[in-house]
Amino acid sequence: MGMILAPVAVGFQWSFVRLGEKFSPVIFSFSSTHFFLWAALVEELVKYWSVKYTVLRNPEFDEPVDAMVYLIAASLGFAAIENILVLFRSSTESLNLALQIWTLRSVGATFLHALSGAIIGYFLALSWFYFEHQKKLVAIGIILATLFHFTFNIIVFSFQETREGFVYSLILLLIFAGLIQALFKKIKERSLAARPLK
Repeated sequence: MGMILAPVAVGFQWSFVRLGEKFSPVIFSFSSTHFFLWAALVEELVKYWSVKYTVLRNPEFDEPVDAMVYLIAASLGFAAIENILVLFRSSTESLNLALQIWTLRSVGATFLHALSGAIIGYFLALSWFYFEHQKKLVAIGIILATLFHFTFNIIVFSFQETREGFVYSLILLLIFAGLIQALFKKIKERSLAARPLK
């Protein structure tokens, strides 16, 4: 479902720029910080929707840690289609450039999407224990994932002509990978502790 809904995100992003051109082309251009924030928010919402409307009411979704697993899976599907779309767009310029972009995106962007999906998944998993606060927790997860995604995009865009961008973005991804690993472990431990004793 993450793969199927990826073009929906592209459509929303394209609409944002087209509508924005009528009001302020500078603010709503593809290279503006406003666009990066909007793009990140749309992508995180689409990934969440892909899980919400296919898995949340499924009997197979029977433990909190599943939320993180399903969001990561949806995010990887989303990243696969996004990478293909970017590759087709860049392949018209030169084969060498297309291969460079594909290599960077297959590592950086794919890792980014998996981690940002896991952030939403963690807060969705928390709502298992605090069901009355589910909407607030999911909203917090989407906001934090969006800010993480936005920060990554700004770093890559700001330093796209230098190696510093690769280094800074890699550091950001590794820090969040460690954080996600800790959160995954915490949810798993909490799930085991909440199970009734037999």
